[in-house]
Amino acid sequence: MRRTRFTKPIPLIAGLLSGLLFAILAVPLGAQPVPKARPYYDISKEVTLNGTVSSVVSKSAHLILATTSGTVDASLGRWGLMGKGSLHVAAGQRVAVTGVMKTYRDKEVFIARTAKVGSQVYTLRNEHGISMSPQSRARAGQKPAPFNSRVAQKGESL
Repeated sequence: MRRTRFTKPIPLIAGLLSGLLFAILAVPLGAQPVPKARPYYDISKEVTLNGTVSSVVSKSAHLILATTSGTVDASLGRWGLMGKGSLHVAAGQRVAVTGVMKTYRDKEVFIARTAKVGSQVYTLRNEHGISMSPQSRARAGQKPAPFNSRVAQKGESL
């Protein structure tokens, strides 16, 4: 009786795996160009717009401003109109808004970092363009204690 088994399966499996490895390496898997990294908020491109509030869109936290160069949609950030230290403004008031103009969904939007109403300045975003929550605005408003205030009070040395 004659057996018809593979007597040397290791070279056959090695050959199949080598061919598969060559095919994987020969075909570029992600042959797409790497997108150029652009910062969301570039503080070096900040400008200040002076205008009159046409309307306040509280649902999306936007101000529609009438400026000398036209109407501007200013985004105040997620918490711009909410919580302690938030912006309080009404239609007809004069404001000075500092930020960067960006294109979002094929529409020009002014990303506001600070807003000045009268003598009051409201910080809406940090220097990286990230919206400041009411809690972070409260922390930013607190003055930190000096590093060695405990030492100065008790007369101890380090």
